[in-house]
Amino acid sequence: MRALNLDQLRTLVAIADLGTFAAAAQALHLAAPTVSLHISELESRLDATLLLRGKRGAQLTSAGQVLVQRGRALLRDADAAIELVARHARGRAGKVRLATQTGVLVYLLPQVLARLKEVHPEIEVEVAVLGTHHTLAALREGRQDLGLVTLPLPPDHGQQSEPWRSDPVLAYLPPDWDVPDEVTPAWLADKPLILNESSTQMYRHTMAWFGQAGFNPVTRIELNYTEAIKSMVVAGYGASVMPQDTFDAPQVLSLHERMQLRPLLPAMTRELVLVYPEPALMAPAARPVLEMLREFAQA
Repeated sequence: MRALNLDQLRTLVAIADLGTFAAAAQALHLAAPTVSLHISELESRLDATLLLRGKRGAQLTSAGQVLVQRGRALLRDADAAIELVARHARGRAGKVRLATQTGVLVYLLPQVLARLKEVHPEIEVEVAVLGTHHTLAALREGRQDLGLVTLPLPPDHGQQSEPWRSDPVLAYLPPDWDVPDEVTPAWLADKPLILNESSTQMYRHTMAWFGQAGFNPVTRIELNYTEAIKSMVVAGYGASVMPQDTFDAPQVLSLHERMQLRPLLPAMTRELVLVYPEPALMAPAARPVLEMLREFAQA
């Protein structure tokens, strides 16, 4: 037995609902011979009589009643599948892979995703915490769709990019230290340091800040999670150099109240950029996510 033809099934359901071949043809915008052909081919496929034709219209046989009953569900599922594919093709549904930084992940990204869910509830964002170089490699290889990375970018990174946020970098200091109003490389270099892992751009920026003043300090602890670093600072294990959290999340305020924050001299900033493929190579669902990220860009 051959598979059901959904167009023929839709014709049978229309005849059952409207009572005549002519009414079904009009509703489906089909020629009358096409409607008759649909039913005869459907009956041939199933080797069963589905309709009895009479002067008062068409009557379903018991086999036809069974098929119409099941056929309605099949047609609903088919219509839903077609609509789902269309939403994916138009970028209204689908999975988007986003690589980001830990600080953004903890504080700002939840706001972006909450807003995205309101506007595009069928887009799912899969988040990975990756460094700049790993993010760029993943974009080139098609393992990520969008990325939030720290400058500088290598000249041959091969992605589209645009500025996203510029955050001041501060010294994060234990609560019981006697600290100056501004922290210099000379003052901080001999203190126990808790910094980002050496593979990160933030570590490279920090070492460059020290290096320009002629210092090359040794870190006491290296971590790649902002909140863990802050907890170690609060516990008095050492000082850190990290971007300022500009968000009013309760957990940020709580930790900040238990340590000392000071500006750096000379000043340093962390520049975040959006990176993404050429528009022709971008997944349709990634476009609304990119637009939402742009809405949260720093003015």
